[in-house]
Amino acid sequence: MIHRWSIARRLFMANLLIVVVFIGVVGTAAYLDARDRTYDEAGLRMAGIAASVAASPLVLEGAASGDPSSILQPYAEDVMAAADVDFVTIMAPDRTRWTHPRAEQIGRPYIGSIDAALNGATFTEVTAGTLGPSVRTIVPAKDAAGTVKALVAVGVTVGTVDIAFAARLPALLASGLVLLAGGSLASWLLGRYLRRVTRGWGPEQLAQLFAYYESVLHSVREGLILIDTKGSVVMYNDQAAELLGLNETGSKDPTRPPSLAELPLDDELRILFESGRTAKDEIVLSGSRVLVVNQGPAKGPETAGSRGRTPLYGTVATLRDRTEIEALGNELETMRTLSDALRAQTHEHANRLHTMVSLLELGRTQQALDFATKDLELSQQLTDDMISSVDEPVLGALVMGKVAEAHERGVQLDVTTLGSGTAAGIPVQDLVTILGNLLDNAIDAAAEGPPPRRVELTVESDEEGLDISVHDSGTPIDPDAVEDIFRHGYSTKPAGPGGRGIGLALVRQAVQRLGGKLTINGRRGAKFEAFLPAAVSPGKERRL
Repeated sequence: MIHRWSIARRLFMANLLIVVVFIGVVGTAAYLDARDRTYDEAGLRMAGIAASVAASPLVLEGAASGDPSSILQPYAEDVMAAADVDFVTIMAPDRTRWTHPRAEQIGRPYIGSIDAALNGATFTEVTAGTLGPSVRTIVPAKDAAGTVKALVAVGVTVGTVDIAFAARLPALLASGLVLLAGGSLASWLLGRYLRRVTRGWGPEQLAQLFAYYESVLHSVREGLILIDTKGSVVMYNDQAAELLGLNETGSKDPTRPPSLAELPLDDELRILFESGRTAKDEIVLSGSRVLVVNQGPAKGPETAGSRGRTPLYGTVATLRDRTEIEALGNELETMRTLSDALRAQTHEHANRLHTMVSLLELGRTQQALDFATKDLELSQQLTDDMISSVDEPVLGALVMGKVAEAHERGVQLDVTTLGSGTAAGIPVQDLVTILGNLLDNAIDAAAEGPPPRRVELTVESDEEGLDISVHDSGTPIDPDAVEDIFRHGYSTKPAGPGGRGIGLALVRQAVQRLGGKLTINGRRGAKFEAFLPAAVSPGKERRL
């Protein structure tokens, strides 16, 4: 049955048991101490009264008379009545009683120890006498020479002392009840708080739930990261650690989770996490990865004391790696460009073929041959220039496709190629990403600008690497917006169905990954210059 109890109930019962045991131990100690103090106080009071009686001249006078009882008995009765004691016994050094509360005991020997008193010392003891157990003090009465002439015993019965002690018990009992009530109230308040924060679950249930959550956390293929309201990363799974590079980062102390500032996050991702705003399928560039981020508040259930407000514990974010999908999208875009170029060339080829057929029908064979040869020379010259500068057919095909696309949009794309014809160590996917997005951006800018609409592409390669320059005739770039141009989400174009502001961000990401350099000149149109080293060290990156 105990296993079904919540943590709050278990803690309440444990605290209540501790309080009861504590009160029992402390109450017993206080009881014994109060009893001992009552007896000690009774002994001290008896000693004072006995000393006063022994110092009275009447005691020595009675001891020296022939009938001491006739002188001392009335005096002893007066002292008993005035001091509220049970007996005052004045006796001879040989134990013979001269006074006693009971007249029949006068003349009989005293019951009790008198050796210390005969030696001149004051002595207090608890012993049984004719009146029963009593607390008594014996004091010697000495003459001027110091000779013990009489002994004075003053005492109260144990029953009288117990009555005085019983008067203190209500205070002890009240103190114990106050402690019990206070401890119970504190246990109840603590149990109520724990019941609210643990939702009435027991430790076994919480342990099982934690095991389930751990299993789910590490089995999902998306990255999951939990951030509290203070900006500390309280939990993340293996996939999030891989996507964000957190495997060897952060505090090893589980009681002090790392803050966002301590983690190697890109500024855009850190700003998103710190803002705590709701994000849905938002694309963020992080290092060499393209991530899709969803973020929302981590809220707890409403409780009786929350007054209708849902407690906020922080934010939870999920991360999906879109790098491969984005690469495939770039390749698909390249294929689409080539397809559009082929379609345009097919249309142009049909027109030119009709022209050559017409010339042949008119008997102008030489003019038809010259027309066909000139058209072939222009296409072949562009192809030869690209292949001689960069030994990568895919790049040449991309540029040829962009030339056709620019021609369709009324933009003249001029291509200049220089160099040794090598691009060793540069992945073709990155080349397509960089050159394709730069040309797309330049063609868009030139198409929206005033005539003449031109784009100049210069590709130069040597043993050090590859230089790519793209210059368009569009609107000049605001110098204050140079840094924002490469930021993901920034665009001067109207929003489209696929979103804007990712092309140049991908260019910058690819250049950084390759250890290159990217600059922009916005004085006349826009001129983007990218340098890509031929040999790249693994993991090398540079901040632009």
